[in-house]
Amino acid sequence: MEGQVTLFFQTLVNGLLQSGIYALVASGLALAVGVVGIVNFAHGEYLMLGAFLAWAASSLLGIDPLLSLPLVALAVFGVGALTYRTTIRHVLLAPELNQMLLTFGVSILLQNLALMWLGGNTRTVTTPYQASSLSVGGLSVGGPKAVAFVLAAGILAALYGVLYRTNLGRQMRAVAQNRRGAQLIGVNVDRVYLLAFAASCGLAAIAGTLVSVLLFASPTVGLVFALKAFAIIVMAGLGNLTGVLWASVILGVSEALVQTYVPGGGGWSDAVFFLMIFLALVGRSFRGAK
Repeated sequence: MEGQVTLFFQTLVNGLLQSGIYALVASGLALAVGVVGIVNFAHGEYLMLGAFLAWAASSLLGIDPLLSLPLVALAVFGVGALTYRTTIRHVLLAPELNQMLLTFGVSILLQNLALMWLGGNTRTVTTPYQASSLSVGGLSVGGPKAVAFVLAAGILAALYGVLYRTNLGRQMRAVAQNRRGAQLIGVNVDRVYLLAFAASCGLAAIAGTLVSVLLFASPTVGLVFALKAFAIIVMAGLGNLTGVLWASVILGVSEALVQTYVPGGGGWSDAVFFLMIFLALVGRSFRGAK
């Protein structure tokens, strides 16, 4: 009995630790949807760029991936700003289908460029602390997972601090609520869009750096995280940054429970986010019918 209780709490801890990266990826996507008003299908590719840049910093320059995190985030922030200036900016007033096709095209372009330049093989990062673990109350916590969760929590806290405590954050929330009204009171909407979209890409790159330490870097590594981020923001409500946190925890813990208690759960856990999307949409339809 005691072993079953320990296993249950170990599963909860594993799910909670995983939810940190999910929240980081989904918060970036929610920022683009909520402020800029565009669904970025290339979001996973910015995570992939972050993973490869962290791998390059480790393999070619000998820099620990976690120490390279600020530079990686800044580099992909710049890539996101360039993407906004050259592409996204020109379709903001276009039909939603045009916006989706554009970001889907950017996704294919970035993924295929990575395949051409780096090949399809996975690249792994080796660090001295990769096999480290902590023991807390009979529960085992992987060192890299714990560090990744703490970093993700700190970065998300900083993001929410910017959004709710700074003038830029107030401008972003004003633009998200009413673009035209924000323009009338003197907010530079184009600048806010640029910063919000570039920041969403930077958040994805930070998540990619953590993924490179925990898993690997590959041209397709961002796809599964992007799909799960879409599930999270659908469950939380499009653009709802606060709801992203609890939705990420639900997804992370649900996956961990499926992996532990469902036979063959390792394969089924990746389908949990489809169930989340289905339940969220059905729930909204049911409330709308009332």
